[in-house]
Amino acid sequence: MGHQIFLLVCTIALLASSSLVSAEVVKHSFHSPNSARKILVAENDTKKSVDGILKELDIKGSIDYGVTAISLGSRDFGGLYSEKPLAVISPAGADDVGQVIRHALQSPTLTVAARGNGHSVNGQAMAHLGLVIDMKSMADNKKIDVNVNYMYVDVGGGALWGDVLKHCVSEYGLAPKSWTDYLDLTVGGTLSNAGVSGQAFRFGPQTSSVTELEVVTGNGEKIVCSNSQNSELFFSVLGGLGQFGIITRARVLLQPAPDMVRWIRVVYSEFEDFTHDAELLITSQETFNYVEGFVFVNSDDPVTGWPSVPLNSNQSFDPTLLPKKTGPVLYYLELVLHYNNHDDPSTLNMMVEKLLGKLKYLEHFRFETNLTYMDFLLRVDHVEEAARGSGIWATPHPWLNMFISKKDIDAFNRIVLQNILKSGVNGPILTYPLLRSKWDNRSSVVLPQDEIFYLVALLRFTHTHPKESEIKQMVAQNQEVVQTCIKNGFDFKLYFPHYESTVEWKRHFGDQWERFVDRKRQFDPKAILAPGQKIFTRNHIL
Repeated sequence: MGHQIFLLVCTIALLASSSLVSAEVVKHSFHSPNSARKILVAENDTKKSVDGILKELDIKGSIDYGVTAISLGSRDFGGLYSEKPLAVISPAGADDVGQVIRHALQSPTLTVAARGNGHSVNGQAMAHLGLVIDMKSMADNKKIDVNVNYMYVDVGGGALWGDVLKHCVSEYGLAPKSWTDYLDLTVGGTLSNAGVSGQAFRFGPQTSSVTELEVVTGNGEKIVCSNSQNSELFFSVLGGLGQFGIITRARVLLQPAPDMVRWIRVVYSEFEDFTHDAELLITSQETFNYVEGFVFVNSDDPVTGWPSVPLNSNQSFDPTLLPKKTGPVLYYLELVLHYNNHDDPSTLNMMVEKLLGKLKYLEHFRFETNLTYMDFLLRVDHVEEAARGSGIWATPHPWLNMFISKKDIDAFNRIVLQNILKSGVNGPILTYPLLRSKWDNRSSVVLPQDEIFYLVALLRFTHTHPKESEIKQMVAQNQEVVQTCIKNGFDFKLYFPHYESTVEWKRHFGDQWERFVDRKRQFDPKAILAPGQKIFTRNHIL
């Protein structure tokens, strides 16, 4: 683990030393002086029209019009878009959220966006001339109430998953079943999308481990919902992209947390072997607790090549041992087996060998280490710390996340991974299978049709001060990947979807579009919520 972090730090330092211009150049549109004046007049008119509404807003939290708050509400992790709100609201609790929405309803133009920890990548949590609710600041987040008898935790929608983990494990020896790889995300934010990681093949996404929600709808109503109570709202909100309500509390199922994990990586040169083994592991009764897969470049690049694979400083990747006909990219499975301190080490080792004995990975390319359960789940924190120190955490991140059916994944590998992306994306490329049957089709998430489908995530990083051309090239390559999927008729869906037109959104939702629209009419008929998703516009749904 230390070796891996050392390599990341070295790489980040190299990136930070590059002499490039400011990321402020990243805009998708530029305005002439005349159009800029028109926009300023429109903004002033809008501010005047809602000024009275906001003055009447009586909440226990705060309303911030300051430059710092507006700047926070107008940017996200993606760094590709910037939309200034009129104000940022820091609610004390769900009642404040309801008050904000009810007051917004009095205006014909005002919109409301819930912002978690700001990890959207395409402006999804922004509200141009609207109100941004800073869910992370909500006082209720401090309440993490564990019920040991019924094995669940009640937690605020703006709480970070990392805080939930630390509290549940350290105080009770319990933990939620399903995670995301990065845990500095809010509970409401991931549940509004799905929440996917290496445990999802066993337990489904995070949305599958929720039994109850408290939601404030676009009508300003605070409603408790579950599978049996207000179920239409419950399933609408799960994976609903924030379109139907703001999650202010969630009840999440827990299970006993292990003490330790055996963390393993095994390497493949052939995609067929890689996918065969990954699918074998996620469909077997006896398997690992966590299964993910990665694509890396067949080179010595410290970020995307051979050095990124080993887990410890005493491990090395020897490329001379690779097959002679190895292609431009390689693959590895990342596997984890849970265990406890009192477990017999020989029994653990026998189980590891038994599971790995079924696989066709390359001899000499197996890396493993032992970590505490907490350290493994918080492993990305070390990467974030180094990236923040170098400055690249604050630069644009043109990420692309997709779900692709098993029937098309071989062609995707051949056309996209081994061709378009053969030089890497200056960050991790995740590729691993999931099971459709572990997802509840009553939620608002849309998936490919196959029972087995693959997550493909292009987690791009830029230099410290990227040129506009660098960002545009990354965005263009993402668009090329999407258009390639469309051109070849692949069965795919974007995860964290971003589209600009109703036609594209209809294609994304397919036969679930009408259900999505009906839910919008029911729970947010004036399209107050989540304007940054660009699915609906204020007061005009269709």
